[in-house]
Amino acid sequence: MKNMVKLIHTLADHDDDVNCCAFSSSLLATCSLDKPIRLYSLSDFSELPHSPLKSHTYAVHCCCFSASGHILASCSTDGTTVLWDTQNGQTLAVLEQPSGSPVRVCRFSPDSTCLVSGAADGTVVLWNAQSYKLYRCASVKDGSLVACAFSPNGNFFVTGSSCGDLTVWDDKMRCLHSEKAHNLGITCCDFSSQPVSGGEQGLQFFRLASCGQDCQIKIWVISFTHTLGFELKYKSILSGHCAPVLTCAFSHDGQMLVSGSVDKSVIVYDTDAQEYNIYIFRSAKTVMQNTEDILHTLTQHTRYVTTCAFAPNILLLATGSMDKTVNIWQFDLETPCQESLGLRSKVLRKIEELRTKMKTLSSEIPDEFICPITRELMKDPVIASDGYSYEKEAMENWISKKKRTSPMTNLVLPSVVLIPNRTLKMAIDRWLETHQK
Repeated sequence: MKNMVKLIHTLADHDDDVNCCAFSSSLLATCSLDKPIRLYSLSDFSELPHSPLKSHTYAVHCCCFSASGHILASCSTDGTTVLWDTQNGQTLAVLEQPSGSPVRVCRFSPDSTCLVSGAADGTVVLWNAQSYKLYRCASVKDGSLVACAFSPNGNFFVTGSSCGDLTVWDDKMRCLHSEKAHNLGITCCDFSSQPVSGGEQGLQFFRLASCGQDCQIKIWVISFTHTLGFELKYKSILSGHCAPVLTCAFSHDGQMLVSGSVDKSVIVYDTDAQEYNIYIFRSAKTVMQNTEDILHTLTQHTRYVTTCAFAPNILLLATGSMDKTVNIWQFDLETPCQESLGLRSKVLRKIEELRTKMKTLSSEIPDEFICPITRELMKDPVIASDGYSYEKEAMENWISKKKRTSPMTNLVLPSVVLIPNRTLKMAIDRWLETHQK
């Protein structure tokens, strides 16, 4: 069924790149390099009274809701995954990654009894989300863990690494399978919540989408039972983007797939356009390309699109970007949507606010003056042995807490000597003299 999509709201409360957005049945959560997590009501997109949530000391990379929506998990460069009570904003638990490595991704199991956290050093931890205790810990061979998704039945989950490996784990953290999925690295993966039935003994198959730095989205079909074993098959390629694809997500009914890219676009695919014939597929030796239809290409964002998510109960889509905004899109099936005048008025006001902000972009702080750790203007820049410049105090604290790893590469620093970057300091001072008059 052909549908229309329109931008109904833009959130512009974050001060830095938006890294992730997630829906519950009544809330939207967003997180950013600016550290706080923000919560919004889906009724009018107003921020909740107890938002923003503040606990992380460094950039927040990922956030996700429990099945009930009462708990929100967020993970950060500070090496922790924090669990929040969404009803009052209180911290329920702070889960520290055993290695202390920056945590890049976190996901609840479908029944929310477990939580997975994946880190920059390749460690993956399965937590008991009720007792907040560590249950199992493992690691991938190479690269950082940057993506994770649970199968709809919760029997297994998949992780993706910056080296391009797709690894499948069972609920006891045993590695079932691992293979190179994207040559230049995986950036995201997601399961369709709707299983595909077929095959012998009523076996269920699950669709998995993965995307990566190779500019492609790949569709996989996965089956797993304790009696028949595990099977993962590579099915088709979606090549709508012309640059690395940073995020992908299925709609709740599995009929649409959305992706966001470095090319600044959002593409919505019709995944129902192709029949997933399990019998034919299992005996086929070829991989189909561009078989899913493109429904929409959205080009509202002005910088890389880093995150996208569908709401579970209503046809809403959220997309976040390095332009510091989150756009809310609404799908209308055939008949026009009956919008309230009040909501339309709020949208128009927000657009006008954004236009005003755009006029000041030319006077923003240059990226090279911003410390990668604090995301603030540097006062006393130093050069570390990884070749990057940092705020001296922030880097000294980082070295003392992170066991000599680089904040930018996650590799061990050859030396902990910090050299004053006088050239950069003079450039910052000149910029301040010009812009603080």
